[in-house]
Amino acid sequence: MNNNFFVKSHGLGNDYIVMDANKTDFEFSEKNIRLICDVHYGVGSDGILVLVGSDKADFGLRILNPDGSEAEKSGNGLRIFAKFLFDHGYTTKKSFSIDTLGGVVLAEVIQQEKGKARMIKVDMGAAIFESEKVPVRSELPECLDEVLELDAMSYKINCVSVGNPHCVVIKDDLSEAEIKQYGSQIENHPKFPNRINVQFAKVVSPELVEILIWERGAGWTLASGSSSSAVAAIMVKKGLTNRKLILRMPGGELKLEIDEDWQIHMTGEVREICSGVLSNELLDELIG
Repeated sequence: MNNNFFVKSHGLGNDYIVMDANKTDFEFSEKNIRLICDVHYGVGSDGILVLVGSDKADFGLRILNPDGSEAEKSGNGLRIFAKFLFDHGYTTKKSFSIDTLGGVVLAEVIQQEKGKARMIKVDMGAAIFESEKVPVRSELPECLDEVLELDAMSYKINCVSVGNPHCVVIKDDLSEAEIKQYGSQIENHPKFPNRINVQFAKVVSPELVEILIWERGAGWTLASGSSSSAVAAIMVKKGLTNRKLILRMPGGELKLEIDEDWQIHMTGEVREICSGVLSNELLDELIG
């Protein structure tokens, strides 16, 4: 495999570039992350997944947002990363562990197509509702049905950590224009000093919830595994759905199960878009 090799894949339209830290000739600085993720001047993506070493799991993973910040966990990112490891010969195992800033998770390839991983299950860890149980306490203010005041709007919010922090707003109707207008205000509200992921959610049935997503550090996105996990946990916590349910997003659907210990199990498709090597001209900008 050549240096500066990359793969671009998506999980329900949420796309990531995957690279091996040991096979890159540049630093993953904020400037470089922004450039690579830029759709006009770089490869273009919702983030970068970087393979690194780990003394806690089979593989280590850094999740880099397009604004240059680093995320603790990403459900779609984890499935994309697992596909990369399996498809490109880093492992022949169908089940392996991945170390993230949000904790160690187990990934399992449960369906293949022409020797490539297609359907992947990820055990996302436990949903946490109490701030004292979260490693960084300021990440998760405790709130269920608490009113959050914005400049021209107020929302009843529910917070949960699934390795990263989430703010869920339950609504009767969903509007893409509304979450695009207010998502950033919620993400950057003073109540959340480290910012927060935002979801607007509508219960369709005990087995189906529709959601729209504003992702911390990325903005509007078609799908998110950690956001789906967070919404599922809140729905079960509030008794609005069954423990096995489907989360429907603009990019597609994920299967979620919340067990009695609040462990989150997520299953969904991943697809590779392209692979290649960063050009020397782009590398000159990244290195220089």
